[in-house]
Amino acid sequence: MASTASDTVRVWLVERTYSDDEQNLIILTYATTDGDRYFRKERALTSFTDARDTTAAIDADPGNLGAVDDPVLREQYAAEARRMADVHDPDDVI
Repeated sequence: MASTASDTVRVWLVERTYSDDEQNLIILTYATTDGDRYFRKERALTSFTDARDTTAAIDADPGNLGAVDDPVLREQYAAEARRMADVHDPDDVI
């Protein structure tokens, strides 16, 4: 888990899903490279021309991170976050 000078935590994109409950809602899940903590971001798409970039990583406020309690999910998030960190710069558009 990397922190920056502004006391944020770098988290990497590990999952992108489309909500079954809501129309046009994308759920982005970012996690720390140890898989212990995650950040969930929901994005409503208002139109097909709604262009907002999704980056490989973001710096999140530690207070907005949740704990990953499931050991299998924690390892999955850790593996994907490390893979993303190895092959992408944080600002790469995914």
